[in-house]
Amino acid sequence: MKYINFINILLAIIILLVLCVFSSLLFGSKNIDLLTVLNTLKNIHNDSFDAIVVKERIPRTIFSLLAGASLGISGTLMQSITRNPIADPSILGINMGASLFVVLGIAFLGITTYKEYIVLALIGGLITAIAVYFIASIGNGGISLMKLALSGVIISSILSSLINMVMLPRSDVMSSFRFWQVGSVSGVNWQSILSMLPFIIIGIILSIAVAPSLNALALGDEVAIGLGVKVGLTRIISTISAILLCSTVTALAGPIGFIGLMAPHIIRMLFGNNIKFIIPISAFIGGIILTFSDVIGRLIGSPSELEVGIVTSFIGAPIFIIISMKAKVRSL
Repeated sequence: MKYINFINILLAIIILLVLCVFSSLLFGSKNIDLLTVLNTLKNIHNDSFDAIVVKERIPRTIFSLLAGASLGISGTLMQSITRNPIADPSILGINMGASLFVVLGIAFLGITTYKEYIVLALIGGLITAIAVYFIASIGNGGISLMKLALSGVIISSILSSLINMVMLPRSDVMSSFRFWQVGSVSGVNWQSILSMLPFIIIGIILSIAVAPSLNALALGDEVAIGLGVKVGLTRIISTISAILLCSTVTALAGPIGFIGLMAPHIIRMLFGNNIKFIIPISAFIGGIILTFSDVIGRLIGSPSELEVGIVTSFIGAPIFIIISMKAKVRSL
């Protein structure tokens, strides 16, 4: 790609990101004019009603950007380590595993803090990832794209049934998390952002650290070993990073799907297959998709709102079908 084209596309992505941020601050059950938003950002101590509405939307917007970035990077890592173009935290069941453990913690352990949610989500995501890979490896031919996807679907269905089995008899748990189940960013605050930040930072640092090795891994295990890459260690670190990122988001916002599927493919169409570019830029694209989806959900559902997990599913499902059809004749 020519340098000038790269810069132009990158600038377009940054402009889209800024537009999404301001749209998130402007639109909702009460629309706020741009001048009020700018004045509030300049004078955060403004206590007018409109200013309070803007200030309430700021943590939601920041969380959407961080969560979208995390899911975008997580999807990139999963697609890279499995060489599977349809790998995604939701499709492989990681989100659902994290959700189950959070629901179990709420129902039986009485967890109440964000950090407790995150720890249980990480445990659930890790166990689910191991289970999916184990089931996909059973039988002749080893792990294939189709077996991995089917294993994820099977595990997700089982976990979804278990979540419903735990929640339905418990009206208090069901009432608190019926919107969380479909994915929502409406209940976040500064405390939740501060709780997730250390896990997100660690996950991003790990993803950047393994990016060169993932580029070599894309050439095949034998070539990667010949280049001095520790294949097993690279996959382990990448998996830990992916689970850290997607499980942390799931713990606080519920199982938001398809962002990890869409973001890497958009980047590959624009910039090619260099993981060093895909990982950081998929963070921008993931943030844009989730923030934009949140705004769309508010506008469609006004004066209430449509949960962001439903919006991303409507956007992502057709893209998943298209990618799955193409994956039959080619792989990453």
